Amino acid sequence: MPTNQERRAETPAAAPRRRGRKRSEETRLAILTAALALLSEVGYAGLTIEGIAARAGCGKQTIYRWWPTKGDVLLDALALKAETHVTIADHGSYAADLRAFLADSFRLGRLPQVTEVLRAMVAQALADPEFAGRFRETFLATRREALSTVVLRARERGDLPPRPAPGTVLDLVFGVLWYRVLITGGPLDEDLVGELLAALTSGD
Repeated sequence: MPTNQERRAETPAAAPRRRGRKRSEETRLAILTAALALLSEVGYAGLTIEGIAARAGCGKQTIYRWWPTKGDVLLDALALKAETHVTIADHGSYAADLRAFLADSFRLGRLPQVTEVLRAMVAQALADPEFAGRFRETFLATRREALSTVVLRARERGDLPPRPAPGTVLDLVFGVLWYRVLITGGPLDEDLVGELLAALTSGD
């Protein structure tokens, strides 16, 4: 059996690992925050890994350990923002859950910072097939999965309308959102929330 001295020697070894994990998460969040702030100031073309590192107070090699390009940093920043600000909580009914999801998503989509990131990500995806794959997996798939949670919960609860089909619900919600953000610049307001909600919950 280990002696008391041996047990005491083991205890401090665990503490630095916990602090290291905390510091890593703090650094990651600082990098994501810095990337979004700099994007607003210098635009996507002027954004660099060196600039993000300087703003975040870390070395650029720290960033490259986690992300291969500045676009990937922004992908994670955008995914975190969406996860933080768009609710998938159970509000008691499909209509209430969907209204909350739409309202939160559109509120986020109205932010100039978010609009700029989305447009930059789409432009990068069109130019870089490998990045396009990461864009689909890192951001698009996770946002569809979030809305799928709302739809599948309604099916289990028994209040999901027979039409449109679940996959079509996802296409309609994100199709409208992306079309207005990227193409028309149309409003993402409460009127649109109400119109989409009526179309998606009527069952017609």
